[in-house]
Amino acid sequence: MKKMLIGVLVAVLVLGVAVFSVAAQDQIKICQVTDLGGVDDKSFNETAWNGIKMAESELGIKGIVLESKTDADYMVNIDQLVDDGCDLIVTVGFMLQEATATAATDNPDVKFSIIDSAVGMDNVVDQVFQTDEAAFLAGYVAAAMSKTGTVGTYGGMCIPTVTIFMDGFARGVAYYNEAKGTDVKVLGWDLEKQDGTCVDSFDDLDKGKQTTIAMMDQGADIIMPVAGPVGGGTIAAIEDRGTGMVIGVDSDWALTYPDSAKIILTSVVKKMDATTFDVVKSIVDGKFAGGKLVGTLENQGVGIAPFHEFDAEISDELKAELADIEAKIISGDIALNEAFVQ
Repeated sequence: MKKMLIGVLVAVLVLGVAVFSVAAQDQIKICQVTDLGGVDDKSFNETAWNGIKMAESELGIKGIVLESKTDADYMVNIDQLVDDGCDLIVTVGFMLQEATATAATDNPDVKFSIIDSAVGMDNVVDQVFQTDEAAFLAGYVAAAMSKTGTVGTYGGMCIPTVTIFMDGFARGVAYYNEAKGTDVKVLGWDLEKQDGTCVDSFDDLDKGKQTTIAMMDQGADIIMPVAGPVGGGTIAAIEDRGTGMVIGVDSDWALTYPDSAKIILTSVVKKMDATTFDVVKSIVDGKFAGGKLVGTLENQGVGIAPFHEFDAEISDELKAELADIEAKIISGDIALNEAFVQ
């Protein structure tokens, strides 16, 4: 009898190990390759990773991330994840477009999703965002809240996924001027020349700080940096000066930088966590299909964050104007730059 019980226990243990091994083998692997800002950039890399972490919690997948230190790492990291058998490889940022397209072409049976760029392939979901729509609202409110009549913006690099913010912001200021008969100036982006100020970095905070100081010296009291972690330099410069406000990008900076919430007017938000989660869920549900996923004001894929500590300073009239402008952007009554249509 004792031998029989031991045999049963051994069988159960072996079966348990076998079941565990199968479960471990079957666990879906969702893998991410970051841009140079790193996974904790308080911006698009981190927001996308938050979507994968949410999927870990809610869908039971396993998340893996490889951080790129230089652009030479893009292809190396993607190839490593292909070799690791990832069920989905998420690449983050316009700078990974070429490497993603190459990998997707070489590995047609591997599923990819790229954020902030489009490669137009059957095995890739392109996650793109009409961020100029939300930036237009941010520009309008910046013009309304500026005490000096000068606001500013700058980019990490002058690439389309950055300049789309800057263009929308400047158009929002121009719309305010037209509506109110004012002359609020924008530093950092020229609508006619389609050119602006970029610091050629997504990780050098001092470049952001020095650019912000230069803009403040020219009178800007509200600045929107579109440069990932470099925007931390803008926060530092404004806090050192003791005056001015920041408009964040990608995530809600009042939550990302809670100790600095007192100077953060609002943020132009891209819901990359939600869109990334949706793509992961399509893998889990067996419904993945390549194509383009566009975040807009209409589908709430982009928007401006709450005003948090500045909410009491935003009049009901201004809030109503913003709601009306949002409705007009959605309906097409307010047209933005066709060059940035996603």
